[in-house]
Amino acid sequence: MEDSFNVALEPSECRQPPLSSERPRTLLCHDMMGGYLDDKFIQGAAAHNPYCFYHWQSIDIFVYFSHHTVTIPPVGWTNAAHRHGVCVLGTFITEWKEGGRLCEAFLAGDERSYQSVADQLVLIAQFFRFDGWLINIENSLSLAAVGNMPHFLRYLTARLHEQVPRGLVLWYDSVVSSGQLKWQDELNQHNRVFFDSCDGFFTNYNWREEHLERMLGQAGQRRADVYVGVDVFARGKVVGGQFDTYKSLELIRKHGFSAALFAPGWVYECLEKKDFFQNQDKFWALLERYLPTHSICSLPFVTSFCLGMGTRRVRYGQEEAEGPWYHPSAQEIQPLFAEHRLEGAGRGWVKTHCCLADAWNGGSSLLVRGLIPREQDHVAVRLFSLQVPVPPQIFLSLVYKLEGASNVGVALELTTGDAGSCHVSSISTLNETSSRHSPRPLRVPPTKLARWVHRCSQQLRGGWVQRCYKVNLHDCLLRDLFVSFARPPGSREEESFVCRLGEVQVVDAKSLLAPLPRVQAVTVSHVRWQRATPEEEGSPARLRLGCTLHWSYLLSPIRCFRIHCCAGTGGGALGGGPSGPEQPALLGLAFVNQYRIVDLVVAAAGPGGDGRVEFLVEPVPKEGFLVPRVEWGRAALLYSMPRTDGAL
Repeated sequence: MEDSFNVALEPSECRQPPLSSERPRTLLCHDMMGGYLDDKFIQGAAAHNPYCFYHWQSIDIFVYFSHHTVTIPPVGWTNAAHRHGVCVLGTFITEWKEGGRLCEAFLAGDERSYQSVADQLVLIAQFFRFDGWLINIENSLSLAAVGNMPHFLRYLTARLHEQVPRGLVLWYDSVVSSGQLKWQDELNQHNRVFFDSCDGFFTNYNWREEHLERMLGQAGQRRADVYVGVDVFARGKVVGGQFDTYKSLELIRKHGFSAALFAPGWVYECLEKKDFFQNQDKFWALLERYLPTHSICSLPFVTSFCLGMGTRRVRYGQEEAEGPWYHPSAQEIQPLFAEHRLEGAGRGWVKTHCCLADAWNGGSSLLVRGLIPREQDHVAVRLFSLQVPVPPQIFLSLVYKLEGASNVGVALELTTGDAGSCHVSSISTLNETSSRHSPRPLRVPPTKLARWVHRCSQQLRGGWVQRCYKVNLHDCLLRDLFVSFARPPGSREEESFVCRLGEVQVVDAKSLLAPLPRVQAVTVSHVRWQRATPEEEGSPARLRLGCTLHWSYLLSPIRCFRIHCCAGTGGGALGGGPSGPEQPALLGLAFVNQYRIVDLVVAAAGPGGDGRVEFLVEPVPKEGFLVPRVEWGRAALLYSMPRTDGAL
C-alpha cells in the first residue's frame, strides 16, 4: 500500500515534436547531494529555499540520478516532468567491488538471470509510471558478464517498449566491450555494441571537438541518440561548464548531437541561495539559442504558474496558509522564460521571471516587466508554444494585475495554424495577412459556463483582474499564446510596466458542459491515536490522530485533490452538526486516490461523549473551476475515550 503513494498521476502529456523525432534532444541528469532530499516527501514538506527546476520547455528527458543501485525518481519530479511532456528515467547503477559482484551474479550466468533483472526494472517503471532507465555500470566485468550485457540491454529495451509507452533505455559511457571500466568520452568501436542494443548513448564529459567529429561516422542516422555529456560543475578537462556551459552546447549542436547536462543544480549547490532564481535564469538564458523547445498538444491547458513551492499558500487571491512549503507535484506548467527586445533602433523590451512575492493560486506568479517605446503601440511576449488541434469553440481566461501606477492595456493573443485553411471568427484580427489574433473579452459568460468564468471582467481580491474570451474556429491549430501590453489611449511617452500573471486557461467549451464524476467511497483506515502534550497547564485534553484516507475517482480529468478537515469538539462537530458552517481547514494536496494524515491535533472526547472529525476530499478539475462543496467526498470519524484509564 505504501508504494502506491509514489505512483505518478498520469503518463506524459502529448508533445510536439515527439521524442522519437530526429531533432537533437536535451537531457537533464539531476544529481544533487546524493539525491532524495526534500523531494522525497510525497505529500510535500515545509522546506526553506528548496531546489526548484522550471525550464521544462527547454529539455526533453529528465534523469534522476543517485548512487543507489536502483534509483526510482521521486513522484513529484515525475508528475512535474510529465505535465510538461518530458520523459523521466530512473538510474540503474553498479559501482566498486560490490557492484562487480552484483553484475557477475545476474550477467555471468544464463539468460534467466539477466532477464529476471530486466523484468523487474520494467515492472518498477510500469508501476510507478516513469519512462525508463539510464544504465550505468561503473565497475569492470568478466568476459562472460560483458558478453551478456548486450543481450540484457536488448531484452530490457524490448520489454520496456512493450509495457511503457515511449519508454527509453540509455547506456552510459563506462565499460567497454572487453569488460574494462574505461571511459571513452565518445561513441566508438569499443562501446558501439551497447549503443546498438538500446535507445541511446550518454558519453562521458572529457571530450573535445575531435571526439565529436569521429562520432559522426559511428552514429550514422542515429546522431540524435548520442547524448554528449556536459558536466556543469566543470570537473576534469571539459570544453565549458558552469556559466560557460554554452561553449559545450555550441559544439554539440554544431555537429547535430543531443546534449546531456549533468548536475545543472550547480547554480543551487555552489552559489548563494538568496540569488538562486537570478542565477538559474542566467544559466538557462545563456543556453537558450542551443535548446530547441517542444510544444504541448492537448487541452485543457491551464496554469497558475505555481512552482510547487512558496512562502505561503494562496487560493484565488486569498491567503489560506502561512509558512514555507514545497510540493513538486503541485508545480504547474511553466512558460518560456526569456528576455525579448524589439528589433530595430527602438528601446522596447519584455522580460519574464517567476516570483514568490505574490500569487493568485498556489505559491508564485509570473512577473512580466517591460518598456513600450515611443514609436510602438504595444509589446508582446510569447508565453507558451502549443500544437493543439482546436475544437470549434474554445474559452480562454487571463488573470493578472498591474503593479504600481501603470495603466497599460493587458490582453491575451494567440497564433493559429495555416491561415489558408483555418477559419477564425468572433475575434478581431490584428493584421489581415497574419495568423495572430486578439480575442474580444466576454462581458457576460453563458449560464452553463458560469462555474468556470464567474469572475470575468471583475476586480478580484488583492487587485487581480480576470479577462475571459470566446473564440470560434474551424480546422485550426493553436500554435502560441502571447500576452500583449498596449500603451494607454492618448499616451505617446515611453511606458514602463510591471505586470503579474496569475493564471492562463484554454478550455474546450464542450468539455465544460460535461458533468464531473463525484468523489465516492471515502474510507478511513490505519487509524492511530496518541495523547498530545498539553500546550499549557489546565488546557483542554487533546489527541494526535494519524490515519489514511482512500477514495474512488477517475484520475484522468483531475489536476489534484485538496484534502480538508472539520475537527469537532469532544461533544460533537463544530457548529453542532455533521456538516456545520465552520470553514474546513486545508490539510494538503493529493495526486492519487489516497492521503496520509499525520499527527492531526483534535479535541479529546468528553466523559461519556463522542468526538467527531470530518474529512473532505475536494476534486480540482483540469479546467480549473471550483467544485461546490456538496459535490466533495466526505467521511466522518467518531471516537470516544475509554471508560477506564486504559490506553487509547
